[in-house]
Amino acid sequence: MEDAQHTVTILPQNVRVTVPAGTLLLDAIQQAGIETDVPCGGQGRCGRCLARTEKGEVWRRPNAHLASAQVALGWALSCQTEVRGDVVAFLPPEKVKQEVVVASAARIPTSTRTGPPEDPVISQHYLELTAPSLQDNASDLERMLTALANGRGIKNVSISLPVLKEMERALREGDWRVTAVVEHAPNGGQPRLVAVRPGDAGDASLGAAIDIGTTTVAVVLVDMRTGRIVDSATSFNKQISCGEDVISRIIYSQKGDGLKHLQRLVRETINGLLGELCACHDLDTKRIDHLVVAGNTTMAHIFLGLNPQTIRSEPYAPLATRFPQASALELGLRANPNASVYCVPAVAAYVGGDITAGILSSGLNECTGTALFMDVGTNGEMVLGNGEWMATCACSAGPAFEGAGVECGMRATTGAIEDVHINYKTLEPTLDIIGGGPPMGVCGSGMIAALAELLVTGLVDRGGRINRSHPVARQSQRGRIVSTDHGPAYVLAWAEDSGTGKDIVLTEVDINNLIRTKGAIYAGTLVMMRALGIEPAELEKVLIGGAFGQHIDVEKSILIGLLPDLPWDRFHFLGNTSAQGAYHALVSKGARQKIEEIASKATYVELVADNSFMNEFTSTLFLPHTDIDTFPSVKQLLAELSSNGAGPVQSREKVVGP
Repeated sequence: MEDAQHTVTILPQNVRVTVPAGTLLLDAIQQAGIETDVPCGGQGRCGRCLARTEKGEVWRRPNAHLASAQVALGWALSCQTEVRGDVVAFLPPEKVKQEVVVASAARIPTSTRTGPPEDPVISQHYLELTAPSLQDNASDLERMLTALANGRGIKNVSISLPVLKEMERALREGDWRVTAVVEHAPNGGQPRLVAVRPGDAGDASLGAAIDIGTTTVAVVLVDMRTGRIVDSATSFNKQISCGEDVISRIIYSQKGDGLKHLQRLVRETINGLLGELCACHDLDTKRIDHLVVAGNTTMAHIFLGLNPQTIRSEPYAPLATRFPQASALELGLRANPNASVYCVPAVAAYVGGDITAGILSSGLNECTGTALFMDVGTNGEMVLGNGEWMATCACSAGPAFEGAGVECGMRATTGAIEDVHINYKTLEPTLDIIGGGPPMGVCGSGMIAALAELLVTGLVDRGGRINRSHPVARQSQRGRIVSTDHGPAYVLAWAEDSGTGKDIVLTEVDINNLIRTKGAIYAGTLVMMRALGIEPAELEKVLIGGAFGQHIDVEKSILIGLLPDLPWDRFHFLGNTSAQGAYHALVSKGARQKIEEIASKATYVELVADNSFMNEFTSTLFLPHTDIDTFPSVKQLLAELSSNGAGPVQSREKVVGP
């Protein structure tokens, strides 16, 4: 049987080759003289060497890159597929391959509405009023309130002095035909008139859901009549010029007019995005009738002009975790001056409204089994629990995954390297660039991918040290391992191939920063779980939020020890859950009520008060962990690659630990 020969026909080239039984389909393709993209060198780790078996018998090694439904359609990784009979295989174009691989990733799309919300926060009503006369000389306000009560069933409406002044002009300009915009409070609270506009204003009422991150600010512009998302935009938070993390911002806020300056910077960032979005769609910012803001506790304090000083020092008690509503005029926002600004409530000093909003949009508050929600950014916040209980904690992860503090780091935008595969035979990388074109730098997901690839190819040892004596690196004419002002580095892209005219590298210093960042996040998660008597294997779902969490690779995140070693189907990537939660609170009174309940229910675990955190953190400063037995799949992979001569080789420096 071993001597049996089989014919492999490769389409669309229509090339035939005869190979022995048991030959890998990839080897047959290459024997036929057809080049195919294999960045990982045929280890089954990149998912790039896709083929579809049209006819014939093959045997596939189990591989997580393809779902069972795709296997049923004939898809296979040619480097993991043996020929067992005469086979006809189709090699798809690159675009089709990308679609198949992406389809296998576990992603939860952003929720958007297709119809008007059932319990809107903002409603608008076209009214035709009767002009006053000698026979009917009721006041303008009385006419308006009567029309809303009798015609729309909206009673006991309150009105501010600025809106009353606006109403007088609108009624006469519109010849007593106006559009009234009403804000509805949750739990049957008193409705409020926020705008009166002449004539039939149609769908002119807008809303804005705003996520104030330490590094970036995101704004979602919404049609409040339908709940439809008009557009969204993000920008760096201008406060970065005053410090990259919340502690730096708090310190800055205590210097002279520092707090006012920080508030002005974030206001400028938000107003710039609001103006940009409205200009793109020929809309008036003054039609923005309601705004919801979600951010960590420090960002919320600074946005509102509240002193954040106590957040930084023991006992870490903020001025507030629930915030009074303010008007757009009070906060200097480019919107209807009478629009309310609702800040999503926080849980504690280091678990803010962005996490409360994230819990809502992730659905953790409705889970029946134990789930873990993680928001990975400049700060790492974790929530453990379900619909019955929730525990939270936070740690300072640092801005490395968002591109700051890394030699060639950048945020996930056009030109960023977002994925990396390294061929273990040549040590040459294959890069995925956001938007195509030459690379400008590397973003968080690209850093994780690069670090994982450096580990499995033996270019980096488990202690994070670059292996300058790697045999393949020594043999290559132009080695990818170079010396820089910051020590040894791996070259992701040479200067002539980059968009910056400089080598794009990942240095040993960068690697150590990344290890500390992933270590803090994993250590915080583990300490909280153990405090509650829960083991990682008991997690039914791991929900990952944050814009960064939308792009990371499960396998590679487990390889470096960022995520617990669990089956891949338990991980769900949700994107910017803070902005999504703010969106839900913007359009729905019910969602806002749920957010208030979440903030009341969640409890906070203070990691600083837990002596075990530093021990756990120290244990995580290896790849993937000092105790590799806690990552059995990684241990097995590294052992297999090493035994096959395809993976890590021993560094001259002994790695401390198992």
